[in-house]
Amino acid sequence: MISDNQLLRNLDKLHTTKLGRIRIEHNLSLTDRDVIAFCKEKILNPEAIMNRKGKNWYVKIDHIIVTINANSFTVITGHTEG
Repeated sequence: MISDNQLLRNLDKLHTTKLGRIRIEHNLSLTDRDVIAFCKEKILNPEAIMNRKGKNWYVKIDHIIVTINANSFTVITGHTEG
């Protein structure tokens, strides 16, 4: 995990859209879970690998990848690796 980065400093701004929430719930088989709380939990995990490529952050942890827009901190999608 990167100990000091823009994503961690702005974690309170993390949000998603209605369609993003549906996509993440479907792709990660989340039921009865707050999608944003789930994503924050994954981002804060010491084992998380965070990389910024262009306009997005990619967070890899527990065989999933969460994609976050680096400017708006919108969670775009989450999917399983592989």
